[in-house]
Amino acid sequence: MSEQVVTTWSLEQNDPDGLRQAKPPAEPVDLVRVDVPSPEFSRFLYTAVGGDWHWTDRLGWNHKRWSEWLERPGVETWVLYSRGTPAGYVELEAQPNDQVEITCFGLLPGFVGRGLGGHMLHEAGVRAWNLAQRWPQLQPTKRVWVHTCSLDGPSALANYKARGFEVFRVEEETIEVSDTPIGPWPGARN
Repeated sequence: MSEQVVTTWSLEQNDPDGLRQAKPPAEPVDLVRVDVPSPEFSRFLYTAVGGDWHWTDRLGWNHKRWSEWLERPGVETWVLYSRGTPAGYVELEAQPNDQVEITCFGLLPGFVGRGLGGHMLHEAGVRAWNLAQRWPQLQPTKRVWVHTCSLDGPSALANYKARGFEVFRVEEETIEVSDTPIGPWPGARN
């Protein structure tokens, strides 16, 4: 463990017309909604995507906590599949004042660098903007936002900006960070 200065960028879109498409992926992919909340599957996605980027906030969640999170109205998990294999995922959360946060977003390690992230982010943005169409108790989305930090993938910030998200806040914080990310599962780095 060592102390690091971590920069966090919060980005937003206030109009769905600001969402910009990416180059179509070179391989066939489908972004599919997880219709039945599954703590096991969501935890798998969280660790498989976030293990290389110091995602640790949810590692201590038990099954009940995962269930409570996933079963709330307006929380959706969307999985990007490449030929039947999970390639990445995005999690959306409806928030007060008709806002939607992209709470998790990323690709599994074997799919990084294949031109999928921009496409997945555009498609995630479309689903964030039309979230209320799937949840009748919600009002139409007025703002979509996300945050990324200097511990995330090196292309994350550029991808958000390229899809039309604009930075509205930058924060720096000194925190204790593991010298090496934990990886997607125990022993993955061995």
